[in-house]
Amino acid sequence: MRLRHGLISVDDHVQEHPEVWTSRLSRAKFGDRIPHVARGSDGNEHWVVDGRRLPLGGVALAGAVTADPGRVIQRWADVPEAAYVPAQRLRAMDSDGVDFSVLYPTVAGGGGETFGRIADPDLELACVQAYNNWLIDEWASVSDRFIPQCLVPLFPADAAAAEIKRAVARGHRGVIYPAVPMELRDVPHVNELDYDPIWATCQDLGVPLCIHAGSSTTIQYVPDESFPPAMAAAFAAVTGPASSMAVLVHLLISQILMRFPRLRVVLAESSLGWGPNQLEFVDQQFREDGLAREGYDVKPSDLFRRQCYLVGWHGRAGLRLRRLIGVDNMMWSTNFPQTTSLWPRSWEHIEQVFEGVPEGERRQILWSNAADLYQLAERS
Repeated sequence: MRLRHGLISVDDHVQEHPEVWTSRLSRAKFGDRIPHVARGSDGNEHWVVDGRRLPLGGVALAGAVTADPGRVIQRWADVPEAAYVPAQRLRAMDSDGVDFSVLYPTVAGGGGETFGRIADPDLELACVQAYNNWLIDEWASVSDRFIPQCLVPLFPADAAAAEIKRAVARGHRGVIYPAVPMELRDVPHVNELDYDPIWATCQDLGVPLCIHAGSSTTIQYVPDESFPPAMAAAFAAVTGPASSMAVLVHLLISQILMRFPRLRVVLAESSLGWGPNQLEFVDQQFREDGLAREGYDVKPSDLFRRQCYLVGWHGRAGLRLRRLIGVDNMMWSTNFPQTTSLWPRSWEHIEQVFEGVPEGERRQILWSNAADLYQLAERS
């Protein structure tokens, strides 16, 4: 596999444009419940889904490509094209030295949670399929440097599995799912066997299950409503990745990974530095609580190294402790075009934080782990 720059960014975001759903869903059937951009009395615009205004903080999240990254974008006319036009995105990738970009949603929620809250299964499925089709039709068809990942209906699992099969057949290479589905509507706990068709389908098709940080509010500390936008954004940027700790512990304790030993799980935007402590801690509890008597045949940290990935995009801490995490289990991203992205200076930062990391390990973290996970060698 030949790379021009040597970086596969495994967590970037597409900004859905206003016609993604209005041009694909039946207005006669769904009316104003279709996801769309509406204008308020103050002239500012916002997204509305199933009659509810999204708490997106603006009409788009693209701070990295604005003159003032802390400013909330309130009108679609002000959204930079690099956020939503594939050709402009490719130029932005080249300016930042990115070979491939693995895509997550914005309006749909980092984990697809926006649609998971929809109680009407017909509308939920229509929204999910419209997004999945749009990502193939308008992004993946433009360049194979875009790695599409599909959304699925929250529940029942058979419906989710059916959409995974349909989407993967169309070209999707990962499956996005919210961290805590039972907070979105009245469904079983995610550890119940009801969800096994989802895990089994991902395993059988060889596509990773991708859980994005911040897709759950119940495992995050919610910022006070009095916080100004910049303060709230900074708060969420730090607490979102920290919430991945609870997600990882659940995966390692729940026996999902034991039942599906070939299932691969990506904790997107997780950061890396907390990994060693959490793995050490969960192994300690494994010993002290006698989990081996509960049917565990391997330590939690062994499950992690067999099946899980953490994703970094800044900072030295995780890289200095990389052997405690496992170099095979680390990947990198630019988080474009979010405000926390280091674009267009990602490589400047990489050269600083990867100082002293051997070339082979650097290669693994920056691109070869991702190339194997997303089967990119098959595309060269």
